[in-house]
Amino acid sequence: MPSVAQKMPTVDEVKAYFPLTSPIPNPLTHPELLTPKDLHREEDLLRNPQSFRAWWSAIHATREEYVAQSKLEGPSELPEEVATLLGPLATPHGRISLQRLTYLYEAALVQFPNSFKMWKSYLTMRMSFVLGKLVVKKRAGGRKKFPEMKDGLEEEHEDLERWQGSLNGLIGWEEWKSLVATFERALMWLPKLPRLWLMYLSIFFHPQCPPVISHTHARRTFDRALRTLPPSLHSRIWVRYLLWAETRCIDTTDVVYRRYIIVDPSVTERFTGLLLAPTSGEPRPLEAAKLLLSLARKASRGEYASPEGKSPYQLLGDWIEIVEKFSDDVGLDVEETIESNKTIEEKEAKEAEESGNPVEPASMDGKLIRVAGPAVPVSVDGKALPPYDEDEDPTSSRKLNIEQVIAKDGFAVYKDQAGRLWTGLATYWIKRGEFDRAKETFEKGLATVLTIRDFTQIFDAYAEFCESLISAMMEGLEGEEDEEDAAEAEKELDVRMKEFEELMDRRPFLVNDVLIRRNPNDVQEWEKRVALWGEDDEKVVATYTQALETINTRKATANLHRLYINFAKFYEEGGTTGQAEPDLDSARKILEKGTKVNFKAVEDLAEIWCEWAELEIRHDNYDEAIRVMQRAAAIPKNTKISYHDHTLSAQTRLFKSLKLWSFYVDLEESIGTVETTKMVYDKILELRIANAQIIVNYAAFLEENKYFEESFKVYERGVELFTFPVSFEIWNIYLSKFVKRFGGSKIERARDLFEQALEKCPPKSCKPLFLMYAKLEEDYGLAKRAMSIYDRATQVVQDQDKFEMFTIYIAKATENFGLPHTRPIYERALEVLPDKQTAEMCLRFAALERKLGEIDRARAIYAHASQFCDPRVNPKFWSEWNSFEIDTGSEDTFREMLRIKRSVQAQFNTEASYLAAQTVAASTGTRKADSPEDAATDAMAMAERETGKGKGFVAAKETAIHPPPEQNGSAKAPVANADEIHISDDEDM
Repeated sequence: MPSVAQKMPTVDEVKAYFPLTSPIPNPLTHPELLTPKDLHREEDLLRNPQSFRAWWSAIHATREEYVAQSKLEGPSELPEEVATLLGPLATPHGRISLQRLTYLYEAALVQFPNSFKMWKSYLTMRMSFVLGKLVVKKRAGGRKKFPEMKDGLEEEHEDLERWQGSLNGLIGWEEWKSLVATFERALMWLPKLPRLWLMYLSIFFHPQCPPVISHTHARRTFDRALRTLPPSLHSRIWVRYLLWAETRCIDTTDVVYRRYIIVDPSVTERFTGLLLAPTSGEPRPLEAAKLLLSLARKASRGEYASPEGKSPYQLLGDWIEIVEKFSDDVGLDVEETIESNKTIEEKEAKEAEESGNPVEPASMDGKLIRVAGPAVPVSVDGKALPPYDEDEDPTSSRKLNIEQVIAKDGFAVYKDQAGRLWTGLATYWIKRGEFDRAKETFEKGLATVLTIRDFTQIFDAYAEFCESLISAMMEGLEGEEDEEDAAEAEKELDVRMKEFEELMDRRPFLVNDVLIRRNPNDVQEWEKRVALWGEDDEKVVATYTQALETINTRKATANLHRLYINFAKFYEEGGTTGQAEPDLDSARKILEKGTKVNFKAVEDLAEIWCEWAELEIRHDNYDEAIRVMQRAAAIPKNTKISYHDHTLSAQTRLFKSLKLWSFYVDLEESIGTVETTKMVYDKILELRIANAQIIVNYAAFLEENKYFEESFKVYERGVELFTFPVSFEIWNIYLSKFVKRFGGSKIERARDLFEQALEKCPPKSCKPLFLMYAKLEEDYGLAKRAMSIYDRATQVVQDQDKFEMFTIYIAKATENFGLPHTRPIYERALEVLPDKQTAEMCLRFAALERKLGEIDRARAIYAHASQFCDPRVNPKFWSEWNSFEIDTGSEDTFREMLRIKRSVQAQFNTEASYLAAQTVAASTGTRKADSPEDAATDAMAMAERETGKGKGFVAAKETAIHPPPEQNGSAKAPVANADEIHISDDEDM
């Protein structure tokens, strides 16, 4: 380390060390370059000047000597501050080594001026003494061979060279200049090699590079590289060129980037970011806005794809953000905007008036010749280019008409994003201080948007603007000292607050406006509009009138007819409050107008007529109500019109509306005569539009008026008109009415009716008819005939009803003929019923036989039913058989029952059966005789537990079927089944 008292050298003293390499040192001018040990090397080089290996070995040896000496040599004798400025040349050994290596390289290049290896090594050596030590960064992964410019810029920025211990550009100016000159000489000999150009260009990124070199000279060098190298290598130069331009002033950046985006517009978005936030100089928002606008338009036409993956709308959104942030620099003021809008409107009107032939594009192949009109620019592929637009020209200083741009490129293209566009335009005017224009913009937005999302976005921004404006005015009012100004400010503040309150009150109406604009044919929204006006009768009338004029009947939503009905009720009831006089004439006119509307559904038109008739009824005009319905139900000459033919108008098909005729017949029943009512019913039947309810109502009406035979005729017509299952209800009512009236007096006629009904009745509907038929025979006919009907029923009804039908049949047979006569019925039931119901029927059959004392027959029935009953799924069956054997059987019969049980269990021992058993057990809470309660009822399980032996063996203590009861004193005796049967242990199961 130098001593503290060491004198600090001056700048001139330090500069005296230089130049070291200019002019090129040689032994004549610098005798210290050669030492006695170098004489042998020099003689060898003089003898073999054309030997590249000799020169390369000499240079390599000199460099190794320099490296080894540098490691042995201590720190520089100069002060630390001066040594930092000199970098690698701070020591005498470093300086003399640079001269020796320069002498050798220059002498070698005289012999090999076109050697890339020699030039690259020479330049690398010179750069290491001037630029310092190169910092080599570790890189994970490889680089793309041909990356996009966006990715290339990012990768190149990370890979820019970093240096340590460089020579100061001011102190070592001569060496920097000499290094540049050396590069120029190298490129003079090898101009087509990109590696030399990239090494040369890397100098300009060095932080110590003198400004004389790193600015104008650097820009010209980049330009020379582009002119010299072939186009296929330009991308390697442009990456460096653009990165270098980003570090310079905004003017240089602008010029360089404009040149490049002509060829590749993919970096335009990066360029706009640089224009808005340059490293030096003022931002250029107007130029950035025009570039982004141009990109957004090209992207919407499909001519540009954002490298950031942005959509055309996102690009337009970025443009709006620039407009909001730099409103004064980008857009026109209010007066200029109004004047520009007027000019554009006049131009568009003039173009609309002028009509002529379209201009043909200029010919690219000579086939077309333009004889008149302005030339149309075309691209290389022959497609017409878009006309010149000053709004997209970044070189133009004319500001943008923001309103026109947003209208043309925003509202016309992105109708679903109107909310953001309107709020952006309003924010632009707010930033310029044009609050009235901003308010107009918000109002226009609220009056034009078509979605609730856009409306909410605009309304929230509008309300926030009003609140902030009121807050600012209140703060300004607090510091106001002049009374006149304060009074004016208070007056303006009151106006603003009143406007804000009105805005809040208008919100429901504005929301309703949005929904109606989205779908003017939405009837429900018009009804909500009416409800919003409340008791304002004038507005209600105006709304109803506007709705009826606006709605397209063929596109309207449901319940369009309710508008006419509610409008008529409005006049009928004297307004919304009912305080005005009822205006029936106006109500009739509205309904009359409604009857002429071609509704989509005939039922809507029918309801209009019905409401008109009800209006007359409410005001006691009964004759007028009848006349209204007669008008509505007028039958045309051609009655073969299809009710479902939608090509015809609703008025043409109205006469076949059941709703209309139903109301008409109800009206005649209420205020008309029997004859007129019958006429209306007969017309309904003639038109063949009646349903089952009409038939029933007509018959009931005739029955009430004592026309019983005619009532039955109506039923007859009904069952002829309809088929099952509709006619089932008519038959049901008809037969019950007939039996009730005539009883057994017309038994043959009743039988014919029942047979007629059952002839076409499907199996699932015939059960009630059979029961009614059998009941008729039981009450008024023969029991034998009733039994035959039940027998027929068990054969005809659907499978789900057969068990119940057999049960009824058996009960009736028992009641009429006794238990023995039910055996054939049981036997046939066992043949017909499904397995599950067969088991239940067998239990009943066995109980019957047991009652009759036929124990063997009962046991045979149990044996027959056992094949359908899994012991794990149907424990009830086996429990009853077990009780039966205990009560009536013997040891052999009980053993046979157990054998059958195990055989059946083995038969059902499948996975599906096991799962079914577990499901049933879980649902019923039962288990397989594992609990003590089950053991008390299961004799076999009890015997197994007592003996402790395996399954298949039971204990044999006594052979008595009924063992004696236990003694009262045996408290510790196990609880046994009183009906237990004991079987010998030695018995083979």
